[in-house]
Amino acid sequence: MSPKITPQSQQQQVGMLIIAGVLATSIPQFPLGNYVIYPFTILTTWFHEMGHGLMALMLGWDFERLVIYPGGSGIAESYAPHDAGRIGRALVAMGGPLGPSMVGAMLILATRKHSHWKPALLLLAGALVLSTLIWVRSAVGLVMLPLIAVALVALAFRGGAAWQRFGLQFLGVLGALSMFRDWDYLFSSHAMIGGQTMLSDTGAMAEALFLPHWVWAIVIIALSGLMVGASLKYALVEDGRAQGWA
Repeated sequence: MSPKITPQSQQQQVGMLIIAGVLATSIPQFPLGNYVIYPFTILTTWFHEMGHGLMALMLGWDFERLVIYPGGSGIAESYAPHDAGRIGRALVAMGGPLGPSMVGAMLILATRKHSHWKPALLLLAGALVLSTLIWVRSAVGLVMLPLIAVALVALAFRGGAAWQRFGLQFLGVLGALSMFRDWDYLFSSHAMIGGQTMLSDTGAMAEALFLPHWVWAIVIIALSGLMVGASLKYALVEDGRAQGWA
């Protein structure tokens, strides 16, 4: 007879998400904490750069390559068609900073039902491997992203249900909170990336759409907050049903 697991109460879910958030933000403050959090830093950078790249693909651009630097920054190179308009350029720029929040919101949503936990972990692992094969062109990405994918697969098949759920919660909150790690970047018109000074994402939006970069930073933060807030509201609704272990 298969053991059963009942959904967490809303209070338990909130508590676990708070623990995930505290861990995501406090680990770097401990000795060697930056080394512990490093794979997750690379993962959120991947969320960001894939946001740029996938938005470019959706608009019919050529997504050429994704580079992640050892320090945790990265770039997504894409080529716009000659008739690419200002709105398209702004959307591609916005796709990056919204990427971690979008993925974080989806992972948080996946925590609501036990039947979603393993597929969500495997889908993320598959996306990491596929993107590495197609677009990633840096040593850090080529090494770290497949290792993260292996860890996710191991969690999906070998981890207990509680660990699967907490893993998704932790990664979801990590993605959702990554905007705070990039706070200075969002409110800067230029940034140093890979040893070169270039327009920040909000700076690129300001160049395309005229309004100041800080206005677009506020827009991005508001959209991120709405996405994450909506996912939390849905995920924390109790469905009142017992769910079976896989």
